[in-house]
Amino acid sequence: MAHLFIWIISFLAIAGVIIRPFKVPEFIWALAGAILLIATKLISPSEGLSGINNGTDVYLFLTGMMLLAETAREEKLFDWLAAHATRQAKGSAGRLFLLIYLVGILVTAFLSNDATAVVLTPAVAAAAKAAKVNKPLPFLLICAFIANAASFVLPISNPANLVIYGSHMPSLLHWLPTYILPSIAAITVTYFVLRYTQRHELKQPIATEIEIPALSQGGKTAIVGIIATALILLAASAFDVQLGLPTAITGVLTSAIVILRAKKNPWSVVKGISWSVLPLVAGLFVIVEALDKTGITHTLAALLEQGTANSVTDTTWSSGLIIAVASNLMNNLPVGLIAGNVLQAVHIPEIIKSAVLIGIDLGPNLSITGSLATILWLVALRREGISISAWVFLKLGVLVMTTALVCAIAALWV
Repeated sequence: MAHLFIWIISFLAIAGVIIRPFKVPEFIWALAGAILLIATKLISPSEGLSGINNGTDVYLFLTGMMLLAETAREEKLFDWLAAHATRQAKGSAGRLFLLIYLVGILVTAFLSNDATAVVLTPAVAAAAKAAKVNKPLPFLLICAFIANAASFVLPISNPANLVIYGSHMPSLLHWLPTYILPSIAAITVTYFVLRYTQRHELKQPIATEIEIPALSQGGKTAIVGIIATALILLAASAFDVQLGLPTAITGVLTSAIVILRAKKNPWSVVKGISWSVLPLVAGLFVIVEALDKTGITHTLAALLEQGTANSVTDTTWSSGLIIAVASNLMNNLPVGLIAGNVLQAVHIPEIIKSAVLIGIDLGPNLSITGSLATILWLVALRREGISISAWVFLKLGVLVMTTALVCAIAALWV
């Protein structure tokens, strides 16, 4: 009965995060589920604390990225970048679409998919305003889709990669040969399918006379901080160092330097950060800790080993596809945590592990709450006064995600 209640509470909490009944924020549902699990003694306080501690690296990573993004936004860096991108588009909405997509690839690959949601979305919104675009949503959709499509180019491209591999993260020399072709497939297919679906909106005119605003000294410092963060994360990945602490340090230092040089009130940056993301993640880690008590890891590990013994090919495809769908039913963070525990408990071919990771990273392009990055993107949209319904995103995601996922998993065999 205890296991049944754990599943019921976990299901309701995750459903709350995904559906947001009564427009109650996502983190409230995750925290409520975690607190209820402990209050009913379905898990002990020490087990709950253990679940929270498991997310330390993710909290630090997100904190650093959000500090960088908010500092850059305060210094009008996004407005400056947006003006340059819009001028380069030379009046073509299609060219602007391509430029934003290319920037999204770089930001995701070198700063993570969460950074794309947090950093790039405001910049794209600013670009749309600068270009006097009547329908900015096609350009903003890029931020959501490329954040997941390019999230396995490098180990640092998605915090979920850290969760899947844990302490057994492959080196860059091993990672690149495994994931470079699937990444190219996912990125390319996502671009063409997304652009095709938005072809009518991309016929709209955009302004050509774009005034380039002056970039403040703080904005220049923010650029240096972002570049330094990317280099540090690459170095940390190469030397198998956890990414959370380096990201947090560079984010805090960059923000502190900008604030001190501009003689600003630190509150101006702190108040703009979506801190609710941290308790959301912590609550999900506690829920996964509780689910682990039900024996789900052991059951899934046994099924995976049995499937591998029967057919590696079938198991590779089924693992990638099933995990992609599950990521949208439960959000890819808890699914990734469970999958990571399972993969570390069994000995299976690397191609199956790779298919699982691709499913975790790319699968969330199906729905608006499939990944933490997409939730962060939604938060960024709300700040800009823009909204998108779950149904509209789902109709688009079915086409974009499924074609990219099939092509990415197929590329693993090459």
